[in-house]
Amino acid sequence: MQPPALRALLTINVVLYAAWLILRFVPLVGDFVYAHLALNADLRTVIFKPWQFVTYNFLHLGTNFWGLIHILFNMLWLVWIGREYEELHGAHRLMAAYLITGVGGGVLTVLLHLIFPGVAAFSGIVHGASASVLGIMMVVAIQYPFKTVGLMFIGNIRLLYLVLAVLALNVVFMSDSNTAVAAHLGGALFGFLYAKAESRGVDLSSWARIFFRQRTPTRSSAQRGRTQPPEGVLKRIESWLATRQSRRVPRPAPPTVSRPSAAEVELDVAEPSVENEVDRILDKISARGYDALTAEEKRILYEASQR
Repeated sequence: MQPPALRALLTINVVLYAAWLILRFVPLVGDFVYAHLALNADLRTVIFKPWQFVTYNFLHLGTNFWGLIHILFNMLWLVWIGREYEELHGAHRLMAAYLITGVGGGVLTVLLHLIFPGVAAFSGIVHGASASVLGIMMVVAIQYPFKTVGLMFIGNIRLLYLVLAVLALNVVFMSDSNTAVAAHLGGALFGFLYAKAESRGVDLSSWARIFFRQRTPTRSSAQRGRTQPPEGVLKRIESWLATRQSRRVPRPAPPTVSRPSAAEVELDVAEPSVENEVDRILDKISARGYDALTAEEKRILYEASQR
């Protein structure tokens, strides 16, 4: 089962898409959706319908093959990137990132249309979760710069490079496509700003807690007072530690006394320090629970699991 925020986002997007496939044939429904729920890039229109900055993020109005591909890949990337982010940071942070970056994509669309009214990529009716999904990908890429994803025929690539490549392709081909380039750029930009603000201790997500009811701990869990890290992260940490231990083989004594190079000294010092830090964090989880970790400790644990 998906975690709560991801489950809610998937459900809303998929249900609204299915409803659109049916209700678009009902008289006036299509006109209402395009006029009031999708994002109109014209400032004179959207200023009187500000809710469009939110509602367009949940609408996928394409009904042909490419429309299906649009929502399919948006939802797949949301699962691939959003699930782990929610498990590490909480449901409210994923929901906040989705909404803030989506609104940011809408704001940049309206601003660029105001400045360049003749550019098709910055005008028209905008719909879809792409701005929010790219925003979440950028948040994860900034907070976890070593995060990689596997791509068919390409192999593993850093998530940040993938996001930048997608944005670059958007800009290069924006004159020959109907892609909402401004929304994508805005989503990624606000994702970058969101990640930087969170890393500096600015809480931009606490308001999103209202969407998720806090569960009352059971007696057994209250007695333990401990929570475990996400299962996937824990398994990767265990695998990484086992690999590090297996590499610790006795070194033959050097035939002559020589001073180690700077690179050797740095390697010998850096690796144990990482292991010691991970050990300390795991001990803290054992004593106080995963929720007691700071954002920096969660980042260290996550990046260690990626090694």
